[in-house]
Amino acid sequence: MQIYRRLGYMMFSPSPKLIICLLIFSLGLPSSTIQPYCTAISDAGEVQVLQAIKRNVGDVFNRLSNWNGDDPCGNNWVGVICTSVNGTQHVVELRLLNMNFTGTLAPDLGNLTHLEVMDFMWNNITGSIPGEIGNLSSLRLLLLNGNKLNGVLPPELGSLSNLTHMQIDENNISGPIPQSFQFLNKGRHFHMNNNSLNGSIPPELGRLESMLHILFDNNDLSGELPPELSNISTLIILQLDNNHFSGSIPSSYGNMSKLSKMSLRNCNLTGNIPELSASIGLIYLDLSHNQLTGELPANVSQTVTTIDLSFNQLNGELPPVFYELRSLELLLLQNNSLDGNVAAANLKHNAFTNEDSILIMDFQNNNFSELTTGAFLDITNVTLRLSGNPVCNGPSAPSKFCGNTNTSINTIPTTPLMIPPACSASSCDSSSNQELNYGLLALNVCKCAYPLTVRYRLKSPSFAIYQPYESILLTHLSNGSNLSNYQTNLSDFAWEPGPRLSLIVKLFPSQNTSEFNKSEVTRLYNQYSTWSFPINRILGPYEMISFEIKFPYNVSEAQAGSKSRLSTGAIAGIVIGAAAFTALVVAAFMLVIARYSKYRHVLSGKQAAKHHKPVKVDGVKQFTFKELRKVTNNFDDSMKLGQGGYGRVYRGVLADGSEVAIKRAQEELLQGEKEFSTELQLLSRVHHRNLVSLVGYCDDESEQLLVYEYMANGTLRDHLQPNSKAPLDFAARLQIALEAAKGILYLHTEANPPIFHRDIKATNILLDERMRAKVADFGLSKLASLPELEGAPGGYVSTLVKGTPGYLDPEYLLTHKLTNKSDVYSFGVVLLELITGQQAISKGKNLVKEVNLASEAGNMLSILDPRIENYPTECLQPFLHLALACCRDETDSRPSMADVVQELEFMLKLMP
Repeated sequence: MQIYRRLGYMMFSPSPKLIICLLIFSLGLPSSTIQPYCTAISDAGEVQVLQAIKRNVGDVFNRLSNWNGDDPCGNNWVGVICTSVNGTQHVVELRLLNMNFTGTLAPDLGNLTHLEVMDFMWNNITGSIPGEIGNLSSLRLLLLNGNKLNGVLPPELGSLSNLTHMQIDENNISGPIPQSFQFLNKGRHFHMNNNSLNGSIPPELGRLESMLHILFDNNDLSGELPPELSNISTLIILQLDNNHFSGSIPSSYGNMSKLSKMSLRNCNLTGNIPELSASIGLIYLDLSHNQLTGELPANVSQTVTTIDLSFNQLNGELPPVFYELRSLELLLLQNNSLDGNVAAANLKHNAFTNEDSILIMDFQNNNFSELTTGAFLDITNVTLRLSGNPVCNGPSAPSKFCGNTNTSINTIPTTPLMIPPACSASSCDSSSNQELNYGLLALNVCKCAYPLTVRYRLKSPSFAIYQPYESILLTHLSNGSNLSNYQTNLSDFAWEPGPRLSLIVKLFPSQNTSEFNKSEVTRLYNQYSTWSFPINRILGPYEMISFEIKFPYNVSEAQAGSKSRLSTGAIAGIVIGAAAFTALVVAAFMLVIARYSKYRHVLSGKQAAKHHKPVKVDGVKQFTFKELRKVTNNFDDSMKLGQGGYGRVYRGVLADGSEVAIKRAQEELLQGEKEFSTELQLLSRVHHRNLVSLVGYCDDESEQLLVYEYMANGTLRDHLQPNSKAPLDFAARLQIALEAAKGILYLHTEANPPIFHRDIKATNILLDERMRAKVADFGLSKLASLPELEGAPGGYVSTLVKGTPGYLDPEYLLTHKLTNKSDVYSFGVVLLELITGQQAISKGKNLVKEVNLASEAGNMLSILDPRIENYPTECLQPFLHLALACCRDETDSRPSMADVVQELEFMLKLMP
């Protein structure tokens, strides 16, 4: 079909599909009906490429049975996703994972010039990677892991200028890593582990300024480690275990401040461990099974949880820092030549306030001659192993710590589920794939439903003991999928070589239904298959191994990732049957021109008139204005909770008896309309226990209202007023600060993309009936730029300055550059309010300036809220120091919100 446009006229060479479009237009159907069916046909050259792929892959189970005809985009070919470019449909994604393909990859793949995602994971494809793939300038994800590919890496892949993920792990690929990979400037994830790659790591890879994860473990790499890798300022994980390097660890590796995991186990390395004081974000360090000599590093980050330096030739005593690592969970030093005293009495740990916290110290087979015991060694969560040391010789040996043990640290304890007597898994219809949702048992709800099952794996987690991180993983997956925690069940945990953690994720529909609808199935499949979860420093890179969609869901895995449409023939039958159209094609054609011209005129008229278009947000309850007027007694002043620049907030009681807070935008206020749209869009996709939840919205009768959960105890500012009827003691203030900080941390690190709140203040921190703090009011919030490193948004947003005087970041005021540290400054002011009881600006005085002056004069008591001044100084002083650190003028001098949360947690554990 040819379409020519000149001077407003159209000339056609009719085809059956075109005639159908003409009939649809002539019937006057709405644009939503016209859009899916009257689209351009698929690119003919790409159709030939897809046919070549089908011939090559060896489709033994006939997964591609519907790859027939000449319109893969219009006819919903399995695993094919398209987009329209200049009137032609082009293939942009191939999602062909886990289909039991054999055969090889067709070189014709290089002709899919619009392809962005190539996913052949978890098949049995053999042969080499075609160099022609290097022609795909739009390719972002190259996902070939879990096959039987061999041969060498083609240097042509270095031309993939938009590539972010290269996953070729778990194949049989040999040969060197091409130097051309230095040109993959957008590369963020290099997963090449578990192959037979040889030669040295090209030092040119140090030019990759966006790289986050380098996983080259379990290969045959040799040569010295290139110091140039330390030039990658964004690098978070460096995992090179089980290779055959020579020489020492470059000293510059200790300067990678963003690095959370360095794993160089069993790499034949010699020399000393580099100084690590600059690695301030280090969480996981594994240098075991090498030939390292010298003493232990004297400085290690307080964020570290796992240190494995076992099976080396290290000597000397334990440095003092090893007794002061507050987050430490695993310290493995066995089979070295360490000596001196194990001064366990000096341990300063803070992790034992919850039952999952663990500390294991394995010092077996060294030369320790003394042990100074302390209270920490009496805690059941603490394990010390000293067998094979001189201290265990003789009658006075501490037998409790001297027994031989080979207990594995990578065990997953099973906790029996407490199932209420009236609730049983056997009550579910397992023959139809129905299962009991164990996530609801904690809510005393027994519910059978149809789950979706995901086989999931953490490829390089920054922890070695699983128990303390289960809740983090559960929340990460739930929030990333826009599900509640009770909808996500985790089970079948198993450590695999690497170590990598595999598990089963069961996704359940909401409590009010027993199955997902089709759009939800598609959304969740896309979420897990396209790396759409926020990057997390602790959990590290992940992969979906399979996504099982069973009865009653009538969509396959591949179809979930494909565009679904009725076939052209079906549409023709519907249209012809409904219209009984008997006119000639020419007459229809003339009618279409008239209708189409009018249609375009109407559209342009609407745009010119700037009529308000009601907002529609899927998955969020929509109220009518009449409903909300009724539940607020016609917005009576007696129901008013507060007022701001956006308008007023009213209390309402819905028909089911639940209380809500209803924010009504001020009439004809442009700022209110923008804030309405911003807050609705953001709150509809963020979910956290310390963020105020959105119940629904109303965009009706020229009224815009947001409906939130009701916070019974009002604002934090209310409780800091001198005349407050419910004053807060310091412990309550500390708890509120921690909860609010966790809500902000979620916005900065878990929301995707990250969110800068831009209006953190005491009146935007609300308290529920249990005095639990939640952050509110997202009307001024801004989406951050894409994260440049794991767990922290990169860059800044240039924007007009908005916010509340007294809480505004000084650098933001001067440069208009909004960052996550702008929220940290505002939160620091809130901390100062908590400790002083004063407002950010009062009687012309700035609270930050006043507290700084008092602190410099050593007169802290003069600024304390009298209601908390009797608390011990050792509790108040760290809180004040943290608040002032958050309020430093220089952005880079402020802590991150993750640091703030960690410090507040530590303070809370020290409370008497």
